[in-house]
Amino acid sequence: MRIIHLLVIGALVFAAAYVYRIKMVSTDRTERVLRLRAQIHEERDAIALLHAEWAKLDSPQRLQGLVERHLPLKPLNANQYDSLKNLPDRPPSLVKPGDPDPIGSMLQTIEASVDAPTTTGSIPTQPKAQSRSQSRSQEAPQ
Repeated sequence: MRIIHLLVIGALVFAAAYVYRIKMVSTDRTERVLRLRAQIHEERDAIALLHAEWAKLDSPQRLQGLVERHLPLKPLNANQYDSLKNLPDRPPSLVKPGDPDPIGSMLQTIEASVDAPTTTGSIPTQPKAQSRSQSRSQEAPQ
């Protein structure tokens, strides 16, 4: 009977320790959640402050005052506009109809040069078959 009492007491102590451990873990997680919520609140406050600051910096009255203070602009006069008949004629087209697009051909040339293998000049380019046969002949004992 005493052994059963000892086993039950041991099980109760183990259960109490396990419940205490669960309580501590949940308390830690709750504290972490509260810290994260506080951090989120601080970040939202900082974002709201930045939005308010941006609205102040971007206000038209402030920008108008800065323009008047720092830029020597003059008011626009009605005689600064001209009619369309006074515009110069369109320049002549240098590409004849049916000719290939000169800009497109330049782009194709650039793309072809990018795709081509580049050599540095320090190592001569050899076809792969020749370079393999030469390396084998150099390795062969004489």
